[in-house]
Amino acid sequence: MERGTKWLHGAGLRPTRQRALLAALLVGDGHNRHVTAESLYEASRGSGEKVSLATVYNTLRAFCDAGLMQEVTVEGSKSYFDTNMADHPHFYWEDTAELTDAPADELRILSLPRLPEGAELSKVDVVIRLRKA
Repeated sequence: MERGTKWLHGAGLRPTRQRALLAALLVGDGHNRHVTAESLYEASRGSGEKVSLATVYNTLRAFCDAGLMQEVTVEGSKSYFDTNMADHPHFYWEDTAELTDAPADELRILSLPRLPEGAELSKVDVVIRLRKA
């Protein structure tokens, strides 16, 4: 719980009971996580603390807005939330619907298409889709 509370304080977020619980589930052991709102909700159910799915969604959005997490969208509407804020690619395992980090040092993007007039590059997301062979 302590690591999660420090994580929230570092971003200027007030550590409510529910935020502290969700933060502890996300970063309590010091490892990065890729979660969906639904998987985090399921993990929270075993804590004894009442947290609604809507609260999980709102909290994940607040964590993203505070710069604690990034959202990775797969298949248009499926969102994963990643505690690793460094720029890095992802593997999306179609068979299990799991998102994992791909080695950033092995990715080479040599050029991007010319941007439309009046546009600026915000971010490049790389999701490499895989299936078990």
